[in-house]
Amino acid sequence: MEINHHLYDKLTEITSKENVLVNEELRNHTYTKLGGDADFYVTPENYKEVQDIVKLANRENTAFTLLGNGSNLIVKDGGIRGIVLNLQKLNEIKTDENVIVAQSGARIIDVSRHALERRLTGLEFACGIPGSVGGALYMNAGAYGGEIKDVLTSAVVVTKEGELLTVSADELDLAYRKSNIPDNSYIVLEAEFSLKNGKFDEIKAIMDDLTYRRESKQPLEYPSCGSVFKRPPGYFAGKLIQDSHLQGKQIGGAQVSRKHAGFIVNIDHATASEYIDLIHFVQNAVKDKFGVALEREVRIIGEDK
Repeated sequence: MEINHHLYDKLTEITSKENVLVNEELRNHTYTKLGGDADFYVTPENYKEVQDIVKLANRENTAFTLLGNGSNLIVKDGGIRGIVLNLQKLNEIKTDENVIVAQSGARIIDVSRHALERRLTGLEFACGIPGSVGGALYMNAGAYGGEIKDVLTSAVVVTKEGELLTVSADELDLAYRKSNIPDNSYIVLEAEFSLKNGKFDEIKAIMDDLTYRRESKQPLEYPSCGSVFKRPPGYFAGKLIQDSHLQGKQIGGAQVSRKHAGFIVNIDHATASEYIDLIHFVQNAVKDKFGVALEREVRIIGEDK
């Protein structure tokens, strides 16, 4: 893409030049190792910079996309136009008694470890979730019987107009793998979690067990987006895919994992198109065999090449 020098100058007035990358390959920032270029890839360092970038995008009528840490995401091969915002530099985690306040760019895994160190229980389920705090709120992330809505009390967000707003957990309409954050175009800046006092050894034992279960069952040796599909009512997505004899099915460099059927892995320089085509193939095969419609948990964004 030819550089929009006017927009570049405006962005570097808001944040430092090191935080504004031009034509950045998004495959470098996604767990699947898929995705074309971002026109501008911006990593602000404080809340005001986030607000000013949102306001700039509005004034310039420029497309604007928020990228978490890229764990539950497929970026198409054509990349993303306009400004891509990543909040990885907003990663502070603070504790006050049994309350943890974590910025959106922190990894939810690190927040669970932070809780362990302070003998706080309630976030053990998150010890293997690879997403950021912001991403965890966005989709009400969960695992092993726990989910974000169990422990979240409030969040600080930036509205689509660029204003700061504190919202309660109830106002986010958290449900199974969803929230109203995308509907409201909120950008999460920080989250407040209310936990309970516990015993270090007991908390660690739970986290060690969940980590073992995750590492023994999931194909962590290959790039992937994690669980591709939501759990259909009354079924398990992985079991349906397994019983459809799809494990090992491959399109290009994308493969239905032989280790866990609920995962699609990038085993050989897959393109996003191949990965998405395999998702559709799996959905169609399961629908044909069992009459069950698998709904995607992973987000797909960007443009076709």
